[in-house]
Amino acid sequence: MKINHLTSAEENLMKLFWAMNSFYLKEVMEQHPEPKPHQNTVSTYLKILVEKGYLSTEKEGRIFKYTVIVPFEDYKKFLLKELSHNFFHDSGKEILEFLMVEKLISQDDLRAYFDLKMELKQTKVKAPKLEIANEILNPKKDKKDKKGKDKKKKNKKD
Repeated sequence: MKINHLTSAEENLMKLFWAMNSFYLKEVMEQHPEPKPHQNTVSTYLKILVEKGYLSTEKEGRIFKYTVIVPFEDYKKFLLKELSHNFFHDSGKEILEFLMVEKLISQDDLRAYFDLKMELKQTKVKAPKLEIANEILNPKKDKKDKKGKDKKKKNKKD
């Protein structure tokens, strides 16, 4: 699914829609904070967002029910990748340097993040018991004896 850019007005409405997930125009008008836009304006934006692939519609009688198609997380990833590509040469290092210089993230934040990651990686998981696999890979002598007895019985029948 290709994600398209949103205008700031579309993005502001989508924030409300992401919170609602599935809704009718009437519910949007009730949920929208003051100052509320005109219903025709919201209806026009809904049509545009359907055309851009962010929303789907389902007709229920005389009204439409709208459902979000593009999850917020996907849109956030799209924006971050665009930002990284257009302004930071696809370099995570440049992004981190910028965030630290602008004091949007601290070394303590990074340390805490990586300490948490290290703790998560160090948790040990018990190894699964492979009893059946061991029986197949290392057959016991009893099974060999049974095969040998079967051969003897066949020989006696001949």
